[in-house]
This record gives sequence, structure tokens and C-alpha cells, in this order.
Amino acid sequence: MRTDFENKPDLKRNAPSTDRLPPIIYAILGGLVLLLVLAAWGCAGGGYADFSLAVVSGLLLIAIAIPFVLWRVGRADSDPKTDAKPEPFADWAAGDFETWQDRVKGRNAAAEIILPIAAAAVGMTAFAIVFHYAASHASM
Repeated sequence: MRTDFENKPDLKRNAPSTDRLPPIIYAILGGLVLLLVLAAWGCAGGGYADFSLAVVSGLLLIAIAIPFVLWRVGRADSDPKTDAKPEPFADWAAGDFETWQDRVKGRNAAAEIILPIAAAAVGMTAFAIVFHYAASHASM
């Protein structure tokens, strides 16, 4: 008796997958957080806004620093003889990425991971551009 899984040729039972992200994803996320912070400071008007932005910038710095420190601690505790070299991004993107619910294609996982912070960074940059344009063209 055949199951539904065996009738679907596009599903792979033993396809290689990973639950680790390549370093380029972390670099992109870090760059987008930096862009978000710079754009937020570009919208600052003064007064209490500067204090609030300093607090938010510190929180974003901590949000980036904690995974970085955990990565460094895990890397220092590993055995270099048994650890494999990270695969190239193109191979990772073509493979499967394991989430706690399912497996998704690497390129889809990368888009889903990067998209929220990219939307926030691009939106804040647009606000900063509009703020500077409006401030420079305001009549006194």
C-alpha cells in the first residue's frame, strides 16, 4: 500500500537540511540594524527624543551583541577537528532549512528572516529623508 508521501515526487524524505544560518545572514541583519539606528537618529529633533533614541540604540546593540557572544562562546567550546566548514551561501540557499515546525527552502528562510528588519530599516530611512526634506523647506 502506498502512502500520500510516496505519491508526491516533489517531497524529499532524505534531503539534506540544516538548522544553522550562514554568516552572511547575520552580517545582513547587523547592517540593517545599523541602518535602522542611523535613520532613527536622523529623525531626532532634540530634547527628550535624544534620550529615547540613546536607550533604543542601546537595546538594539544588546539585541545584536547577545547572539554574537553566544556564537563566540559556542565556537570556542567546539572541537576544530570535528567541525565542518560552513557551506557556501548558494548551497545553503538551495538546500532545506529546518524550523521547529517544518522544513523550508534556504532562500525562503533567508527572505523570511531578513524581511522584517529590512522593512523597518527602509521605512525609518524613508521617514528620515522626508523629515530632512520637510525641515529644509519649512518657511520660518
